[in-house]
Amino acid sequence: MLLGNTTGKITSQHGLFYDYLINTFSFDFAKGYLEANEKAITNIKTIIDEEGIACDFEFQDNFVYTNLEEEVIKLKHEVLAVNSLGVKAELVNSIDLPIKILSAIKFPNQAQFNPLKYIYGLCDCIVNNNGEIFENSKVYDIKKASDGYSVFTKDNVVTAKYVVLATHYPIINAPGFYFLKMYQEASYLIGIETNSPLFEGMYINTKSPIASFRTADFNGKKIVLIGGAEHKVGSGDDLSNSYTNLENLAKSIYPDAKILFRWQTQDCISLDKIPYIGEFSTMMPNVYVATGFKKWGMSTSNVAANIISDKILGKDNPYENVFISTRFQPVKNGTEFVDMLKQVSTSLVLDKFKIPSENLDSIKNNEGKIIELNDVKIGVYKDSSGKIYAVKPVCSHLGCELTWNNLENTWDCPCHGSRFSYDGKSLYSPSIKDLETIDI
Repeated sequence: MLLGNTTGKITSQHGLFYDYLINTFSFDFAKGYLEANEKAITNIKTIIDEEGIACDFEFQDNFVYTNLEEEVIKLKHEVLAVNSLGVKAELVNSIDLPIKILSAIKFPNQAQFNPLKYIYGLCDCIVNNNGEIFENSKVYDIKKASDGYSVFTKDNVVTAKYVVLATHYPIINAPGFYFLKMYQEASYLIGIETNSPLFEGMYINTKSPIASFRTADFNGKKIVLIGGAEHKVGSGDDLSNSYTNLENLAKSIYPDAKILFRWQTQDCISLDKIPYIGEFSTMMPNVYVATGFKKWGMSTSNVAANIISDKILGKDNPYENVFISTRFQPVKNGTEFVDMLKQVSTSLVLDKFKIPSENLDSIKNNEGKIIELNDVKIGVYKDSSGKIYAVKPVCSHLGCELTWNNLENTWDCPCHGSRFSYDGKSLYSPSIKDLETIDI
């Protein structure tokens, strides 16, 4: 995979965000968030230089743009907010990307890189400094032990004084209860080749449907990465045109576009839009968490690494309280909180009483549906040859009824974003157990 299912943007500009932070939290809070992410860019560049990591790093200006009249005022407010926080953002009415816009914010000195190459460089650094990395060691549970914590994998138990849960979505439900404070959103990306001159800068628009653009190096040539088509995981929508919509967008800009890559990913999003970084719970000292990066994990993961390492070493970190993971302040986004509770209650309770109208014969090849067989709900997928794969369509995380994803051929959880292959294998946390399979 070209960039490891990411866009590889390293930026402090997380959409139209700083006016929201000032008005929702405070000026000082917004300033801390901005400074932490700006320092992350510098820190990543320092690591790359000191360790000699070849990862296609390059500074680029970042732009948030709109071609909607009602969005222009939001851009103006955002520029004022960012400038008040000490970063010189600029309002512009044209960009290098060959599309028509009404207005855009130019955010200088941001960056892009190949995160896979960066990770390989970090791994080399760890190993060269006598560190050890173990793959294929999926963690299933963490329990308190007399000398710290026992971390359980399939075949072994590791005892450690300090544990960091960096599992995308935390795999432990209690006492952290992060499943009450986050949801997951999926998005898609294509990589295209074109003979047209390419742009400088990185770009994203203000309002759904989101479109994100950057260039990348591939086999000695610059290509374009275009992302978007976002949706809440498990929505049950028809997703079959997700890549097609991006390809149509690409060809509207570059008619000769050749599609080289396609990939899908999903992101954890906290209800107040701030990542959870720090102690997992006050009831589990020395266990730390980093999650809820809201699609901007390249910069905020570096923020997390610095905050958590400082806490382990007993150092003060000036940005710890911005991202404090044990926060209990009232939910800032009441609408999303109510919507999430409705979705959870529907999938946990109401959906279990809905009788499916489909039967086994109505399922076509390359199609998946929930049917009722002998008074039991069953999730069924037929492959291209008509072979049947049947599972119990109930998430192994907290028991929500799953929905069929007709693009990826997966069973997706609408409550917390777990995903499973058509034959029941766990793919995405917070689930860690496979689905129960059924012979029919």
